[in-house]
Amino acid sequence: MLDQQTKDIIKATIPVLEQHGTTITQTFYKNMFAAHPELLNIFNKTNQKQGRQPMALASTVLAAAKHIDNLGDILPHVMQIGHKHRALEIKAEHYPIVGENLLIAIKEVLGDAATPEIIDAWAKAYGVIADVFIQVEQAMYDKAAWQGFKPFKVVNKRPVSDSIVEFTVTADFPLPKVEAGQYITVRVQPKGEENLSLRHYSICSVDTSTGLKFAVKREGTGERKGLVSHYLHDEIQVGDTLEFTAPAGDFLLAESDKPLVLVSGGVGITPVVAMLEQQVNQNPARPIYWVHSCFNEKNHAFKAEVETLLEKAQHAVAHIVYTENAPRIDVNFVKQHLPQGSDVYLCGSIGFMEDVLAALKESGWAESDIHFEPFGPKMSVVSV
Repeated sequence: MLDQQTKDIIKATIPVLEQHGTTITQTFYKNMFAAHPELLNIFNKTNQKQGRQPMALASTVLAAAKHIDNLGDILPHVMQIGHKHRALEIKAEHYPIVGENLLIAIKEVLGDAATPEIIDAWAKAYGVIADVFIQVEQAMYDKAAWQGFKPFKVVNKRPVSDSIVEFTVTADFPLPKVEAGQYITVRVQPKGEENLSLRHYSICSVDTSTGLKFAVKREGTGERKGLVSHYLHDEIQVGDTLEFTAPAGDFLLAESDKPLVLVSGGVGITPVVAMLEQQVNQNPARPIYWVHSCFNEKNHAFKAEVETLLEKAQHAVAHIVYTENAPRIDVNFVKQHLPQGSDVYLCGSIGFMEDVLAALKESGWAESDIHFEPFGPKMSVVSV
């Protein structure tokens, strides 16, 4: 437990974190990777380059400071991050390394303003926060369907749009039941790369009778091309082996009497199509509102599969938004097409999520009815 003086010091640093938080976390990652280059085998270098991971960490640290009197308030965010940590094989022994380099970064960025009292308070606070993460993540390790990275064989690879490919993989052990909204984490080392690369990909079907299915969008071009997505698209073929950790994630579909609204943007359709499949299999009587946004029909993944699933639902309405010739989903669309009081599940890019979340909130939607998963570090779109 933290004493009141420590809590008061932490709360007093909130304005500093709001101003310098991202600079601190950028400095933290630079120092940590210099001292521990082996950690480059875990962290997503693309998120580092684009600044998304430092921003997400800064948001997490700021949230902890704002809720230092009751860290239970941020437990939902701890759970979300914990799932990703478990999937990446981040262990208890990594936390002292993070703590040491975070304190060094605070000193480096704030200079003389980082008094011994402030550093001591943050050392104590970090210890408590780290213990919360370690306990949450250990429980997740204990419940995981398997431990560590396991080899899987690619048994099918098929395009589902002009930029998205679906992979089916099997293992030499019985596959666990998966839930719609979960993701699996692949570990690869593309040719010429010094480090391993890990990526999360959403499971796009709850039917594992022929293997685990996940979808990958070819990201970027030229110097900005996605390292792992291009490797999987171009190099991995049927018969090849990939390594995965067990399914993870808390973006799960809850059974309810409320109508179900499923909203996806681009490749964000991958977990949402699995939710549609799970819902029509378990309770086809539940009213479903399906909304998908992408650039045009060529970008429209799982179009035929969704149409087949919607035919199984007893009450289904579909809205497809091709942004090449139509406005993006906004508050007018939400008010016109989506019924208040429904359970909403959203998935897409961070920009898409921010737009749709803003439209829902402006339309008076209750936050408790909104469930979302952005493709990117989640804390960067969560207000603290």
